[in-house]
Amino acid sequence: MTQRFLSIGECMVEMAPTAKGDYQLGYAGDTFNTAWYARQLFNPDWDIAYFTAVGEDVISGQMVSFIADTGINTGFIQHLKGCTVGLYLIQLENGERSFAYWRSDSAARRLANDPARLDAALSSADVVYFSGITLAILAPGHRSVLVDAIATARQSGATVVFDPNLRPRLWDSQDTMRQTIMTAAAHSDIVLPSFDDEATFFGDQTPDDTARRYAGAGVGTVVVKNAGDEAVCLAKGEISRFSPARVDPVVDTTAAGDSFNAGFLASYLETADLNAAMAAGATLAARVISERGALIRL
Repeated sequence: MTQRFLSIGECMVEMAPTAKGDYQLGYAGDTFNTAWYARQLFNPDWDIAYFTAVGEDVISGQMVSFIADTGINTGFIQHLKGCTVGLYLIQLENGERSFAYWRSDSAARRLANDPARLDAALSSADVVYFSGITLAILAPGHRSVLVDAIATARQSGATVVFDPNLRPRLWDSQDTMRQTIMTAAAHSDIVLPSFDDEATFFGDQTPDDTARRYAGAGVGTVVVKNAGDEAVCLAKGEISRFSPARVDPVVDTTAAGDSFNAGFLASYLETADLNAAMAAGATLAARVISERGALIRL
């Protein structure tokens, strides 16, 4: 029987540097990156769908065509008049990336404007995946609409997966960011934070601290990503650890966490084996950061 993985967020136009020093146009965004890898990794009987909003202009149409060509279900994408899609430019230095963004007119900022459409999409999902960036780009009232709709879907049986993906410059204050992130986590079954972000903005001293904080909010399974260092998983009150192999050289860290999430979920939702899932996530992330760009063909 077909199951549906519904990823919610913003896909953007990406201008990424090539090995020749010029830039190449592509499409990416945190929750879309995870959907992209999920489509390549999940069994064919899974429907991988993307929920977002785009404009009615040419670049929006090209983006939707690109998404559809990857095998991702585009039936939940809204087309909004007078809007377009966001754009970002990647700069690389020693494998680490920095970004410049242009997203003020992005239609995705209005993805929760139609609660009925949102509820209909969520009611069809077996797994709902979203991130802190999904929440950050929305107006405060629409954040609440999205979180409430996700909570309703969870009560109806959907598994909710959340990546906090802390990006403070998208929020009006760090306090708002922290409060909203913890509220969203409280409605989630699996949370996939990154320790460096959590240490910076929540003051966690160790990955164990991060895992216990989210578990204290009611999250059943917390997997704390830790770049190339030891990852920690807390589930049913027990902590397990995983030390990934070192990657050398690191070419481009774009989508490292997004790809880990896809690798972890593709394995865990199939086997329920946390150790195998953490290994699968780390293996995929290692491959992605060994190449240029957010999206690579597996």
